[in-house]
Amino acid sequence: MPIHRKVSVPNAGAETDRYLFAEGTHESLWHWLGAHPFEEGCVFRVWAPNATTVSVVGDFNDWQRESDPLTPLGNSGVWEGSVTSARPGQRYKYHLIGRTGESSPLKADPLAQRMQAAPDTASEIPSPVPYRFSDSDWMASRAERIDPSAPVSIYEVHSGSWRRRDDGSYLSYEELGDRLIPYVKEMGFTHIQFLPMSEYPFDGSWGYQPIGLFTPTSRHGDPDGYRELIDRCHQAGIGVLQDWVPAHFPSDPHGLVRFDGTALYEHEDPRKGFHQDWNTYIYNYGRHEVDAFLLSNARFWIEEFHVDGLRVDAVASMLYLDYSRAAGQWVPNEHGGNENLEAIALLRRLNARLAIEHPDVTTIAEESTAWPGVSAPADAGGLGFGYKWNMGWMHDTLRYMSTDPVHRSHGHHDLSFGISYAFSENYVLPLSHDEVVHGKGSLLGRMPGDEWQRFANLRAYFAFMWSHPGKKLLFMGGEFGQDSEWNHDEELPWHLLSSGRHAGVRELICELNALYCTRPALHRLDCDPAGFTWMAADDAAQSVVAFVRSDGQGAQILVVCNFTPVPRDAYRVGSPRLGAHRLLLNSDAERFGGSGYPLYEVIESEPVPYHGQAQSIELTLPPLATLFFELPSPHLATAHEPVRIRK
Repeated sequence: MPIHRKVSVPNAGAETDRYLFAEGTHESLWHWLGAHPFEEGCVFRVWAPNATTVSVVGDFNDWQRESDPLTPLGNSGVWEGSVTSARPGQRYKYHLIGRTGESSPLKADPLAQRMQAAPDTASEIPSPVPYRFSDSDWMASRAERIDPSAPVSIYEVHSGSWRRRDDGSYLSYEELGDRLIPYVKEMGFTHIQFLPMSEYPFDGSWGYQPIGLFTPTSRHGDPDGYRELIDRCHQAGIGVLQDWVPAHFPSDPHGLVRFDGTALYEHEDPRKGFHQDWNTYIYNYGRHEVDAFLLSNARFWIEEFHVDGLRVDAVASMLYLDYSRAAGQWVPNEHGGNENLEAIALLRRLNARLAIEHPDVTTIAEESTAWPGVSAPADAGGLGFGYKWNMGWMHDTLRYMSTDPVHRSHGHHDLSFGISYAFSENYVLPLSHDEVVHGKGSLLGRMPGDEWQRFANLRAYFAFMWSHPGKKLLFMGGEFGQDSEWNHDEELPWHLLSSGRHAGVRELICELNALYCTRPALHRLDCDPAGFTWMAADDAAQSVVAFVRSDGQGAQILVVCNFTPVPRDAYRVGSPRLGAHRLLLNSDAERFGGSGYPLYEVIESEPVPYHGQAQSIELTLPPLATLFFELPSPHLATAHEPVRIRK
């Protein structure tokens, strides 16, 4: 058995750390708990208040369970000890004996900053050398890039299946940066959003059942590799958002479940502590130390990795005690209601603290109910998120687009209803990974009709989405019309780009991003009702909608959508402006794979009142197409005779 001499331990038993942790206000636990190498070895600290014995085992002691016992730090529940032979890169776990005298399975370190790649499960001692970022220019300006007045177009990425090596293995973080960054830059997206990058044991969870919340997945390399990837994104002018999962954790025995032989991180009562749908455990948000753990983890990704925002997964499951539960399967709160008051308090505190400490980052809620004020400030009674996913818009419009055009007139409300609440929150319009899995097929596969109509439907839908109020999010593969359901075990079917129609969809997304980012009328008032005016909202019989987007400073764009395969000549639309209306985009253009139905590039409005406006234009609407027209400046508007230039 190795014998280790006593050494001075950095930050040994710091009273401030212990006090803040017990109070639940310690928000940088990764600096204290976990493994911390120093000149004379490594110090280990772990929270296990109900254990009677805790030791650290690893490569440095041949995994002997009694070689390196830890010592309790007063009544904090934290155990501490140093190992002189421990070095960065070595593997380790904790051996715990509970009050009943039974040993728990060897546990990974909840605060580990490095972990083995699955299927191995050990933690690893991190490097003590800090990574030096080179993204100061981005960091100085990133607040304005995620503001509600900014163009925010997000490319959602599963890092393990976007691209793979020729042999099917994962790309390294460096290789991912070499390929992903120029692609996203070329496509014109402003941000990448990664599915959860915290270490996770099961590939099929896509990261949504994480074990190592304080370490990026080892599938692509070490933590500094991920830091460098984010650094390179920033240097290229691309923001990085990351999924964050504080709603639950998996049942893997080396993880958090019954960590010290008791329900430590979770609730003992399964009516409060177990997700029946996902076979996972729910954090005990009423426990101060658990709150500190989660709040620290959010700050960890922001401060240590420079992520620009956290998309918080499964918020609805956190808010409601009866989420996906029948009567008798849940416990009401102290007032008899179904609101999870402790989780609500945690979310408000998270967002309030970030608004003060990191006002240049954002949080985005995946919240699927009508909970009020998700993006309202926490100090005003809201939850304090920067944005909320607009799940209602997504479900309604996808249902509409999946309907045969012959029957769309009966569901016209699905297309127009979203505007009635579009400005009640700061919304992101999500066509996410959830819409291309579990038998749903691909976006293209959900479009009705023959091959030409399916592509035309998809193009018209994308153009409608990019012109609709709200920030944009598209899951990878959608940008070129992937024709199969997403498979996390394979890379995207990039060969489809050899087909003209798939390449045309990709070209359209490039064009939509370019217009969205360069035309303030399409983004500046995304979250303000002053930025939207209906022209034609109720033409259900012809499945046409028309509206004007404005930037509040004079710029306006008229959008007209024809969601039937029937061209419509001499279609009149009201306009707020006199003068030349210039065609900016036609989703039916031949270069996008469309029919190229003949249109006029410039149309002068006429003094014919229509749609509540004093003037109007007469259009030709191509089949299954969305058109963008740039309206004349109010200072240049004239009332001369209409002139049409055929394109």
